[in-house]
Order: sequence, then C-alpha cells, then structure tokens
Amino acid sequence: MDSPGTATTQFLSDLFKELNKTNDGNVLFSPLGILTALGMILLGTQGSTASEILKILSSEQVTDNFKIKSEEEEIKKREEIHHQFQKLLTELNKFSNDYDLIISNRLFGEETYLFLQKYINYVEKYYHASLEPVDFVSAADESRKKINYWVQSQTNEKVKDLFPEGSLNSSTKLVLINTVYFKGLWDREFKKENTKKEDFWLNKNISKPVQMMAQCGSFSFNLLEDLQAKIVGIPYKNNDLSMFVLLPNDIDGLEKIIDKISPEKLVEWTSPGHMEQRRVDLRLPRLQVEETYDLKPMLEAVGVHRAFSERANYSGMSAHSGLHAQNFLHRSFLVVTEEGVEATAGTGVGFKVLLTASYELVHCNHPFLFFIRHRESDSILFFGKFSSP
Repeated sequence: MDSPGTATTQFLSDLFKELNKTNDGNVLFSPLGILTALGMILLGTQGSTASEILKILSSEQVTDNFKIKSEEEEIKKREEIHHQFQKLLTELNKFSNDYDLIISNRLFGEETYLFLQKYINYVEKYYHASLEPVDFVSAADESRKKINYWVQSQTNEKVKDLFPEGSLNSSTKLVLINTVYFKGLWDREFKKENTKKEDFWLNKNISKPVQMMAQCGSFSFNLLEDLQAKIVGIPYKNNDLSMFVLLPNDIDGLEKIIDKISPEKLVEWTSPGHMEQRRVDLRLPRLQVEETYDLKPMLEAVGVHRAFSERANYSGMSAHSGLHAQNFLHRSFLVVTEEGVEATAGTGVGFKVLLTASYELVHCNHPFLFFIRHRESDSILFFGKFSSP
C-alpha cells in the first residue's frame, strides 16, 4: 500500500467536488485527516461495512467490480492499512518543532454500549486516538459541552462550540471528530514591509480588500499552457512541507477548469520532473481559513453508506447491536502569514540579482486552488479552494 495520503486520489477528487458543489466560498479539508478517521472506523467494522471503507482506503484501482478475493486477503489488507497509518502519524509527529501541525481524532460513544477493549487498545496504538464513553441518554447537553471543550483544547482555542445547543440528543450513539490545525513557518519569509492592501477579485465584477504579501525568489514553477494556469511550490521550514498554489490566468478561470483537474494530474504537474526552479515574483494574500463539515452526506455520496445506517456492522468495536455513526465532523483551520525563518545571506544575494532578471509573475488576486504536501510521505495534509477573503 502507498502512503495513506496518496493511495486514494479518486476519493480526494470526488470529495472535493462534493464540497465544492455545496460551498459557494472557500473549501478546506484534510485528506489525510479524513482518511485517518475512516481508518479508525475500519478498525471497528466487519462485513460489508468494512468492505465499503476498504474500497476507499485500498491503494488498488477502485472500480465498480472491486472485490476482496478472500477473507484472508481482506484481513491482510486491513492490517497493512493500519500499520501504514501508524507509521505515517508517528513520522508526522517528529517534525512538530518546525511547525504546528495537530491532527486529532476522537470517538465519543454512548456509555451504555460496551466497547471492546481490543478496539480501544488498537485505536490508540495505530491512530493515536481514544474512545471516550459519554452519557448521551440522560446527559446529552453535558456530553455536548464536554466534546466542545475537547475540540477547543485540540485547536489552540480556535474552534469553540462546534456542536450548538440541541445538536446532540439521547438517540446519539457515536460521534467521530477529526480536527486539523496547522500553522507553518516559511523557508523564506515574506517581509512584512512588502505587504500591501490590494483587491482580491471574487469575479470580474466583485472584489474584496486583502493584505497581499509579496516576495521575489527562486521557486518550483510549472506553466500549464493547456489549462491557462500556473503552479508554484512554496516550501515551509526545512522543506518538510510545501504549499502548492494553482492559479488560473483569468479571474473567472478556476471554475472553468476544476473539472479538468484531477488528483492524478496534480501529482504529475507537481512532480520534480515537471516543476522547474524559476525566478518568481510571488504575491499571495494572507489567509485565515477555517471550515467545518459534517461529512456524512459527502461520504455517502462517494460510497460510504453502511457505516451511517442501522445495518452497520460495528462488531469489531462493540458487542452491542444497533450501533451506528450519527455524525462525522471535520474541522480544518489554516493560517498563512508572512512569518518565516530569517533569510540566509545567499538567499539575500539571490533576491537582489532577481530584481534585474526576468521573472514569472504569480499574482494570487483571484480564486485559486492550494494544497499542502508532506515531502517524505508525499501525503496531502490539506486541500482547498480560496475564493472569498
């Protein structure tokens, strides 16, 4: 199996299109975070419930005829998936000194259900998560407040009151929450004195003011002539992570080309063989994007049905019958500012040289796509569309 972040490119494409259809403005989600949460569910499911999730998490080509040849093969694939997640999450946690990256998962289950100790042990082992019993039956609102406090503590106090009053009740059986918080330091900072107020064009007729950061330097660059767009890669500190920006040439060009952009093509376009080091005049707005989704309808639209139905088989999680997931909450928070490590002398000299040399202009003053990728694992941590400041 490939890295969980790259194994299911079709799932990423389908999910983005579902979110884009239901959101007029920005879109932000963490493919890795969602796949990790699905892995946690897979760990506790059996039968056709597990098969639907395994179809998404498998690195094999997904087709309508996808089948596991034998029970032994399915068990082997499931174990491989869990070990890959364990390896990746452990790897990502090693680099926390260079940026803030918090991927948090938690299951809150009704306490009258007896969750299997084996499941509790494995979800902690493989996914750095835990299953917490709460009293939804007689204390739904107190449970709601407890869940909200946990979310707040995992997101650096940024996400408050995720569940509004009355959103959970005595019929709630299981709440799965995935939160993602990221704040990175650029490998080469944007000088704050270069940031200017500019118009960001939502379309050809409507604009909003933004604080536009600017710098000239050497960046990975790819000109997509067929799409009338360009891609630039912006590395974070130590080059462990990079943000890639896909900017259409035209103000209203993004929606025209979204259907032509597949994850496979994004991987191809941003591969070392296609990206070149070019002199770039980069202008990028300060970003603060946070989005909350109940992904249940989106996941159902891309093939995960039984996990949310009364026919769900959670026998690997609980001996009780009738357990099914009611919510699949996903919250992403992303901050992009000028902050970064101080430029080295060599970089400073290069910047001065670039002032008199030819350069590519990447002026992000209209809607664009972006994604943040972990270099070592090639996993996409965030994927989004910025179209409204």
